[in-house]
Amino acid sequence: MKILIVDDIHEVLLEKLDLSNILYDYQPDIKREEAEQLIPQYEGLIIRSKFQVDQKFIDLAPQLQLIGRAGAGMDNIDEEYATAKGITLISANEGNRDAVGEHMIGMLLNLMNNLNRGDSEIRQGEWLREENRGFELMGRTVALIGYGNNGQAMAKKLSGFGVKILAYDKYKTGFSDEYATEASMEEIVKQADVLSFHIPLTRETKGLVDDEYLFHFRKPLFFLMGARGGIVNIPSVLKYLDNGKILGAAFDVLPVEKFPALSHQDWYLNLISRDNVLLSPHVAGWTFESYYKLSAILADKITETLNKN
Repeated sequence: MKILIVDDIHEVLLEKLDLSNILYDYQPDIKREEAEQLIPQYEGLIIRSKFQVDQKFIDLAPQLQLIGRAGAGMDNIDEEYATAKGITLISANEGNRDAVGEHMIGMLLNLMNNLNRGDSEIRQGEWLREENRGFELMGRTVALIGYGNNGQAMAKKLSGFGVKILAYDKYKTGFSDEYATEASMEEIVKQADVLSFHIPLTRETKGLVDDEYLFHFRKPLFFLMGARGGIVNIPSVLKYLDNGKILGAAFDVLPVEKFPALSHQDWYLNLISRDNVLLSPHVAGWTFESYYKLSAILADKITETLNKN
């Protein structure tokens, strides 16, 4: 098998492929149009998020047997079509789960304690203690939507904060463990003080979090979105920030990312005007450590898959 690598990846992946005598061409600066010209020559493809591996691209690759993604999830790959064509799909979901968990907990603690607002005020010559009184996390109920790699890592990291952790996963049952208790959505909407998402973007989850979804929650809560931006309807979150049902919201991902496209969204100025909204540029899973782990894990999985065949 010969693999075309079209994205920047850690050199450990190349080293591991070399050790396994797997042939590859590493072209991290390649454009999609160039990749379309080359892909017919390859049996394998490795990508992160450079472009959509859609039906058109897959049809240009009659020899393609394997697609590896150095990331969590396969949302930039047409999984259904690729699978129908007999292509093996491999991702490295384990590689950034710790990074995402740490990042989202950091965003939560920031929101609950008004850290960004307090910092900004001090820089402007204001010393406002009462106005920045925070909330403690201990004793609250954290609800995790999705209990795969990222959800489990989040639960484990939260376990030292003295919180009750409920987890809902539509596709799993009997998964309660020492860190989280399996719960129904009925239990989630009644008890959640913090709502955190750990699900992939699929046809089913696209636009899942809308007015109707958020309406059912009984208690004011902190909202964390570190999964995929397409899951959430931003105007719905803004609506519930306005009425106090959402106390604060943290987004590492948005439905539209990067500029100038982001600044053209109707909701953008409203979102950034709020001091109880915290934003980061889709970096929760992108630490120096996860950069290594994503590539190392993917290389090991590819080698194991090819050795089986």
